[in-house]
Amino acid sequence: MSISNYAENALLDTFGGTNFSVSTAYLQLHVGDAGEDGTANGAGETTRQAVSFSSASGGSMTSSATVTWTNLSNNETLTHWSMWDAATAGNCLWTGALSGSATVAVGDTFQITSLTLTLD
Repeated sequence: MSISNYAENALLDTFGGTNFSVSTAYLQLHVGDAGEDGTANGAGETTRQAVSFSSASGGSMTSSATVTWTNLSNNETLTHWSMWDAATAGNCLWTGALSGSATVAVGDTFQITSLTLTLD
């Protein structure tokens, strides 16, 4: 997993007094590494789904509910995700790999049941 360039700078700016918060985070699916800014290898399913997290503890936090995409639009193998601060456009916050690849078909439902973000 990798925190994005945008999020790295936004977090560092908090030391200078700039506030940074994300009211809702959104996950997007990818068929390969999303890259540092989340724009590479986008899946055919471009809808971003809202994800919520429990409070951080010990340098990590875990999603608090299953994230679901229904009626997928392509036959493809999903391997990665990116997290954004908006349902469309916006800024990439974080990227990572799924725990295992998932081959999906048109009309399938895909779920991420748990996502843990960890800072080292």
